[in-house]
Amino acid sequence: MTGILAVTGLAVSFPHERGRVRVVDGVDLRVDAGEAVAHVGESGCGKSVTALSILRLVPKPGRIEQGRVELEGRDVLGLPVAEMRALRGRHAAMIFQEPMTSLNPVMTAGAQVVEAIRLHDRIGFAEARRRTLALFEEVGIPDPSARFDAYPHQLSGGMKQRVMIAMALSMKPRLLIADEPTTALDVTIQAQILELMRDLRERFGTAILLITHDLGVVNELADRVVVMYAGKVAEEGTRTEVLSSPRHPYTQGLLRSMPARANPGERLREIPGVVPSAGTWPSGCRFRPRCDRAFEACVADPPETRFGPTARVFCFAAARDEVKP
Repeated sequence: MTGILAVTGLAVSFPHERGRVRVVDGVDLRVDAGEAVAHVGESGCGKSVTALSILRLVPKPGRIEQGRVELEGRDVLGLPVAEMRALRGRHAAMIFQEPMTSLNPVMTAGAQVVEAIRLHDRIGFAEARRRTLALFEEVGIPDPSARFDAYPHQLSGGMKQRVMIAMALSMKPRLLIADEPTTALDVTIQAQILELMRDLRERFGTAILLITHDLGVVNELADRVVVMYAGKVAEEGTRTEVLSSPRHPYTQGLLRSMPARANPGERLREIPGVVPSAGTWPSGCRFRPRCDRAFEACVADPPETRFGPTARVFCFAAARDEVKP
C-alpha cells in the first residue's frame, strides 16, 4: 500500500508547574492509502493532541518538541506557514469533535463551505455555491438549497456533522482525520455518519484516521487499531488482532468494560483508577498502577514486542507470555 501518513517519534509538550511535560511522548503512527486506522483510548490519553499535531494545529502554549510527520512524503513540521495552510484542506482535513462549536453561529452552513473552497481555489461565489450544493448532496443532506441558507442552530446534530464532513471533503483530501465524529449523536445518526464515511472511502479512496474511545465504532469502520495510554502507544494491530485477541492488559480492560460483551445481568468489570495527568506519569509502564498483571520488571519502560507482521505491544507481561513454552 502507498503511505499517506507516517508519524515517527512524535512528542508534544505543554507547560506545567514542574516545567514542560509531554502529553504525547514518542508516538509512531502510519495510515496507508484507502485505509481506516482507529486511534483509541480513554479521554486524556493524547489522541486529539496527536491528531492536531499532524496538521500543526496544537494550541499554544503547546509545542511539538520532536518527531517527524510526513504527509505523502512531505515533512509537515518543516513546511513554511504559507505552505502548511495550503496543505490543510487540500491534502489533509479534519472533522472536529463538536460541530456546534466548530461552525460559525452567525454564518449560514453554505457560506462556511463556500469560504473553505474559495480559500484554496480562486473561483467565483456562484461556482463555489454549485460545488457546495453538490457536496451537500454527496454527504446525504436533504434539500441542499434550503440547508445552504440555514444557520447552524437551525440544523440537527446529524446535519451539522454532515456540513462539517462536506467542508472537510471540499478539496477531496487524501487524508481525513475524524475526531470523535459520532459523539453526542443518537444511535441512528451515528450509524448514518459511519455509513457515510465508509462510502466516501470507497468512492474516493480517502484514508481515514479515526480518533475515538468507542470500540463499537472501531469495529464498524477500522482496518487497523492503535491503542494509546497516557501519551504513549500501548498496542497496535489489525482490527481482528486488537478486538479479538488483545495482548495489552489495558486493551483487555477496555474490551471487558464494553456493555455489548457482557452477559445479561453480569456486572461490568471496570478498569480501576483513572488515567494519570501529564506531569504525574508513573515510572516505567504508565499503566502499571492500574494493571492487575504488573510485576517487578514493569518499573522500567516496556519493550516493543512484535507478533507477526502487523501486531506490536509495549508490555512486559505480553512479552513474557510470548516466550512461554
